[in-house]
Order: sequence, then structure tokens, then C-alpha cells
Amino acid sequence: MVHGKLEVLLVSAKGLEDTDFLNNMDPYVILTCRTQEQKSSVANGAGSDPEWNETFIFTVSDDTPQLSLKIMDSDVTNDDFVGEASIPLEAVFQEGSLPPTVHPVVKEEKYCGEIKLALTFTPAETRRPDNEGTYSSWN
Repeated sequence: MVHGKLEVLLVSAKGLEDTDFLNNMDPYVILTCRTQEQKSSVANGAGSDPEWNETFIFTVSDDTPQLSLKIMDSDVTNDDFVGEASIPLEAVFQEGSLPPTVHPVVKEEKYCGEIKLALTFTPAETRRPDNEGTYSSWN
């Protein structure tokens, strides 16, 4: 099993269903990888076509199946659920990095827009003890 760092560049979303009737919605994304959760900034007033261009780092192993994204609309009282996307990670573990790619956003199993992100996986350096009992790199 290979451990390492998953870098997620959250670029933008397009064609999201606007949950606000009077104003443009204020979308943000909750990114979840196994038990690790991170949150993007709120794209205030960006409506259905927000841009973030934010980077997030997760510690992962190559048996982590997916990255989950939940898109929310920030409101004064309760935030509204806009949609979600599941990003399989097998390809980034094999390739090392994937350029910005568009993924479908769904709500109640119906297409409701798309989200664009890039992924990079960097394996952790593996170390082994040398003859003196100190650690040196395998590489």
C-alpha cells in the first residue's frame, strides 16, 4: 500500500441549480476524503457559475476509493444543499496527476451542473534503517 499526499485544485463549477430566488447563491464546497474534511471559501454572489481556484491537501493511501464533493449554498439561516460529485481516485494513483477535468454534479440522482478540478498524487518517501540504525531514503 502506498501512502502519500493528494492535492486537489478546486477550479470552478458551471450550470449549478441556483437555490436562491431573490439573489445569486453563495456556493462553497465541502471536500471529503475518507475521514478528512475540508471546506472551500464561499463564492459570494457567484450564483450558478462560481470560481474558487483553491488547493486542498489530503493524506491518503492508494486504496482510498474516491473524493466526495458536496456543494452548498451559504445562507443566513440554513445552508442549502446544491449537489454532489464523487471523484474516483484510481486514475490519479496510476498517472500521478490529472489536468483540470469536468465532473457531473448530481442532486437526487439528476444532473444539475458540473464541477472542475485537478488532482495530483505524490507518494510519501519510504525509508528504511541503514546499518547504523539511522534511516535513509529508499530512493
